[in-house]
Amino acid sequence: MLDSFRYLTAAVMTIIAVWRFPAVRYADAHRRALWGGYAGFAVALWLYTPAVMLAVDRIPVVDLSALMRHFASTAAIIASLTYVATSYGKSSEAVVPRHVAVSRWIARASYPAGAIGVTLLTILFFTVVDRPRQSDDFLSDHAGEWGAAAYMSVFYFFPLVTTAVCGYQWSRASRQAETTSMRIGLRLMGISMWMGLVHTMARIVIVWAAVLFPVSQSLMDTLIDLTAMWMNLLFLIVATGASIPTTSAAAARWKTMKTLYLLHPLWFDLVKTFPGTSLYPPGSRLSELIHLRVPSDVRLDRWTQDIADACEKLRYYAPEALLWAAEDATESHEDPEPAAEAYWIAAAIRAAASSKAGQYATGQLQEKPFVDTNSEAAWLTQVSKIYAHITPADAQRILQQSAELKT
Repeated sequence: MLDSFRYLTAAVMTIIAVWRFPAVRYADAHRRALWGGYAGFAVALWLYTPAVMLAVDRIPVVDLSALMRHFASTAAIIASLTYVATSYGKSSEAVVPRHVAVSRWIARASYPAGAIGVTLLTILFFTVVDRPRQSDDFLSDHAGEWGAAAYMSVFYFFPLVTTAVCGYQWSRASRQAETTSMRIGLRLMGISMWMGLVHTMARIVIVWAAVLFPVSQSLMDTLIDLTAMWMNLLFLIVATGASIPTTSAAAARWKTMKTLYLLHPLWFDLVKTFPGTSLYPPGSRLSELIHLRVPSDVRLDRWTQDIADACEKLRYYAPEALLWAAEDATESHEDPEPAAEAYWIAAAIRAAASSKAGQYATGQLQEKPFVDTNSEAAWLTQVSKIYAHITPADAQRILQQSAELKT
């Protein structure tokens, strides 16, 4: 069961690291530090899994997997401290609050301390840790050895400091969070850090108790397994807490991408009719959705502007009675207003392909009380849904009806 839990925790942490990988592309130390923490812990957790340990054990260095995961954990811890310190930004206050100053000092000190710690871990690993054979569980197999206890104490110094700092800061920040999702997320992350502090202190007591007092191997294995379960549980809580504040952003992004998907037929035909309207040549629906030239919300804003600009140009090609013909044709439609606009656009595009622009523009489309890009996009989505099902024959019929109305 413990092995399955390890795989689950490693997989969840990896998913979050991959989800947040775009932060590496931005010149934002705050987000990069957060990603570094997730990535480091993901590597460390995978090095706890039996399959990865078995693969690393093929390297002719006994217990190398233990040293590697301790290195990965140390790097993740330093990134976490940096994340906490950069969370406060650059304060313009004359007097920086003490807890902020302490966090920043610890984050700055963590880099030289980490270098010293990694060096010391390496020296202790190759000198005082007795490693006659590969360990199934490093801590359990080396229980009672003072060299391994000293080695683990050096390693546990870093999570001891980190869990205390992060637990205090995140618990404090949760009380000042502006949104419910952020408050819940920070609270869970704070709880996980206090759990991590308990875990670290328990591990230190266990490794030294085994050195100072006779402890049966079965009792030692039970204590280590319990603390391992505790550690995996706290990582799942961290993952949950970190994910909750992003759910609203993820939902908004999904909604934007869905809107772009629905708007594509209308936008594509309009910018193909007037090539200079868009900043770049339009592509297929799939290529437009997967490209990373600009963020999706910026793209949505551009598309709505492109559609509005193209519709304005269509007024110089549309017959004077075209809107009346479109309204008459869609009078019985379940959603007549967007349907009339969709048919007007389809017919006007057909007119633009077969005639020259007039000297004067025809009447404007119906005014809509848009308050922002989202409300305009919502309307255009309705128009685009109907537009996508209009055939060339339908558009030609509307043009003919408009000519008849004029006469």
